Amino acid sequence: MVLDSALVTFARFGYRKTSMEEVARAAHISRPGLYFLFSAKETLFRAAVTQALERDIAAVEHVLADSGRPLPERLVEAFDQWAGRYIGPLTRDVAVIVEDNPDLLGEIVETTPRRFEELITDAIAVESGQEAATPVAQTMISASIGLKHQAASREFYLERLKVAIELLVH
Repeated sequence: MVLDSALVTFARFGYRKTSMEEVARAAHISRPGLYFLFSAKETLFRAAVTQALERDIAAVEHVLADSGRPLPERLVEAFDQWAGRYIGPLTRDVAVIVEDNPDLLGEIVETTPRRFEELITDAIAVESGQEAATPVAQTMISASIGLKHQAASREFYLERLKVAIELLVH
């Protein structure tokens, strides 16, 4: 709960303007209690982003593993778990705060997107073969990134993403 509250607070105010006091207030704990859990704002920020990225990847793995569902349906849900939930006024700021502070986060900002691409590629390879899977997965990721920047709502993002995935998978 503290890490989720921290992520929302960092997204609202930006890394530099967020204070430990604001995070403590959002998490409904005392400032000393927050410092007991996290010795510095940088440590808290890294932990909050790491938890979010790891949770996203776990959700994507779970969705793609459900081979009883059609591939296009699983792909749309996987992209929704990875990117769709970060669309909207406040959630858009979460992505910006991560992009603007890569030096604070370390390698996780590179390893989790690579892992996402591997998961998408592997899911496509099962049905389309390995040779076609990599360019199709990369094109889907590019389409997702473009749609994310265009979309005013998660619903718009998902509608357009469904079209892109249908075109690329069939």
